[in-house]
Formats: sequence, C-alpha cells, structure tokens
Amino acid sequence: MDDRTLRQHVLAELEFDPKVDAAHIGVAVRDGIVTLSGHVATYAEKIAAERILQRVRGVRAVVEEIEVRYPADQKTGDEELAARVVKVLAWNVQVPDGAVKGKVEDGRVTLDGCVPWYYQRAAAQSAVAKLAGVREVLNLLAVKPPVRSRDVKAKVLAALKRTARDPDTITVRVEGDTVILDGCVDLWRERQLAERAAWSIPGVHAVDDRLKLAW
Repeated sequence: MDDRTLRQHVLAELEFDPKVDAAHIGVAVRDGIVTLSGHVATYAEKIAAERILQRVRGVRAVVEEIEVRYPADQKTGDEELAARVVKVLAWNVQVPDGAVKGKVEDGRVTLDGCVPWYYQRAAAQSAVAKLAGVREVLNLLAVKPPVRSRDVKAKVLAALKRTARDPDTITVRVEGDTVILDGCVDLWRERQLAERAAWSIPGVHAVDDRLKLAW
C-alpha cells in the first residue's frame, strides 16, 4: 500500500470512530510511518486516536504529536486534579489499596508504585486517563508477582536436600516480600546455599538469615 492510500485509510478510520473528533487532527504518512498532529479536547481522546491507528492495515509505526487543549473555562488545577486521581484509584476495585501513588504537574499525571499483576497496572492508567483535566499520563508502575511462601519453602528445601545432611532443621517463613530463615545447619556452606535459594525466588526483596551453625 502506498503512503497516499494509507493516509486516506487512516483519515477514514478516524472519522468513522465516534470516540474521536478528527476535525483538528492532522495525518502525515511516510514509508508506512504515520504522524498524528493537531489537538483534541481530552487525554482519553488522544489515546483513542492512537489505538485507532493500531487497527489500520499497513501502519508500520506511529509518531504521536497530538496536544490536549482544554477550553479556558474547563481547565482543572493540579490540586483538584490530584484529589480526583486519589479518589478514582481508591474507587477502582482492580487497583490494590495504597499500591499506587499519583503526582500531578501541569495536568500531567505520574503513576508510581508496584502492583502484583499487569491488568492492575493497565486499570490504574485507564482510570486516570478518563479524568477531565489530564493532559498526559506517565505510567511508572512496576509489576511484581506476590511472593508465595509455599513456593519459597519448597525451593529452599529442594536446594538443601541436594547437599545438606538434615534440611528438616531449617524453617522458612515469608512475611510480605521478606524470607526468614531459622534453625540450624551443620556447615557454613549450607547456610549460604539456603540464602542463595531464597534470593532466587522472584519477588523476594530481603532475606533475614537467622540460621545458626550446629557446632
């Protein structure tokens, strides 16, 4: 498909979708790379325009230069917008309580923190993007799977059974993202092995080694 035809298809798709007012959106195409320019009334509309391009056959990449322009009488101050961000995150059942922090500067919202699943990361961004007054969303949320105590214990004990004389003398507990090793071992090497096994579990941020040497 040549660039001229691709541009016509992009324009037609933007006009077709009711979620976007394409009157002030400019489209340029070069070698299958589509550049969007101009302005829209909301951040949600800006995101919708990007997603529309993703379903047009022939688009190789997107350069997004759309600006969000709110009418002067509809502008929202950062303090008010920050309060809305806090509320919408608290109301969203897909976002864990207290896991996400928001910062607002000149209508730009930065999301920071950590959630167990990717869908929660996406839900937080989607909720904030729909708020009036948002000009941009920077999603810095990390996705960290929860640490499962039974998985940690099984992996540590499996490692110890390969070398330790009596792995049953070691107890493994998990509190949050911290693994606690307790009990006694015969050799210093067995203690190091237990620590290494605990650190190898995804999501572990700290290992509290309380193991003692039997001798």
